[in-house]
Amino acid sequence: MTNHSGEKFLLYNKSYIYIFSKTDCHREGSIYPPSFWRERPKQSLIIEIKTRLLRQKMARNNTSPKYFKLLFLTTLFICSASTIVSAQLEGTAGAFSRMGFGGRGIGMGNAMSAVKTGENSGYYNPASVALLTQQTVSLSYSILTLDRSLNTMFFSMPIDTNAGLAFGIINSGVSNIDGRDNDGFKTETYSVSENQFSLSFGLRIRKITIGISTKLYYYSLFKELSSTNLGFDFGIIYPLTTQLTLAGTVKDANTKYRWDTSKLYDQLGNNTKEKFPSRKSLGLSYVLDDTGGLLSAEIENSSVSTTIIRFGGEYTASEVFTIRGGIDGWNLEHREQAHPTFGFTLRTDYTDWKPSFNYAYIVEPYGVSAMHVISLSIKL
Repeated sequence: MTNHSGEKFLLYNKSYIYIFSKTDCHREGSIYPPSFWRERPKQSLIIEIKTRLLRQKMARNNTSPKYFKLLFLTTLFICSASTIVSAQLEGTAGAFSRMGFGGRGIGMGNAMSAVKTGENSGYYNPASVALLTQQTVSLSYSILTLDRSLNTMFFSMPIDTNAGLAFGIINSGVSNIDGRDNDGFKTETYSVSENQFSLSFGLRIRKITIGISTKLYYYSLFKELSSTNLGFDFGIIYPLTTQLTLAGTVKDANTKYRWDTSKLYDQLGNNTKEKFPSRKSLGLSYVLDDTGGLLSAEIENSSVSTTIIRFGGEYTASEVFTIRGGIDGWNLEHREQAHPTFGFTLRTDYTDWKPSFNYAYIVEPYGVSAMHVISLSIKL
């Protein structure tokens, strides 16, 4: 039973529940391709069996049919858990927060942990905000397929010559999800949203720069089902030479979602913890003398046994134009997930705010679609 038309909907019948879409489930920075279910019939079977058992249990307890509309939550959780078994970042908690931040960073393949020049939101490395030279406000909007959304905003400012502060927001979600009743008729439209609010502080102590980010996550999954949690990032930057910089980060240490479904399922509800994968990265950046060039690379290891390599570079051709590109998501165990990124920046001194326009183009993994990111930044 398959549908790859791209339309998302929930379908119920007497025995089981399916969630259909062009790609079925979220993936890290993307989503699963149509081949996901064809290659993994066992996971589809698990969803069918577990949901069938749940329906039988609900029937024995005379549960109201209205709760059948909520079974998609069970399927989403099973779908998420099935990816953890294969030791992948895809589908684990907080995937939206690992897609990148803004046109510049995403355009450079997200290889930004050791980049200390230009705009810094604290997203890639909280230590970088200690190197800010002026106040900046930036807004970003992403164009994605399948009714997905990803938007960011940050405000950063230097406190003095050796410290800085940044506040950032990431908003993501999926809309226009059709709900169906037992007979397959449409009932209502659902949407989910996931948000991160961060506060970053960086301090330079002689040559070493350190930083910390406090992150508040809020996930609204259904009418009466949401989760809020706190996470932390730590970063360090050390210049090896005037051109070469070394950096390291630790992200999402001991971060988790806590779910309580008792309001939805009454006595059938339970408490569940969905842990974020913690990640450690090591990065290098190199500034090319007198050419306006920058090269960067980083390697990231996660608590779910993934190792990902990223590369990026940019070239400032003039005071008003910079071009960039990179490779993101090069998983050493699944190299087919690597995907190229491209972008550019246009600047103007027309006003005192010195606005700059950033654009990034990302080829999503498995050729599902392309992602476009548009950012506008101003100096205060």
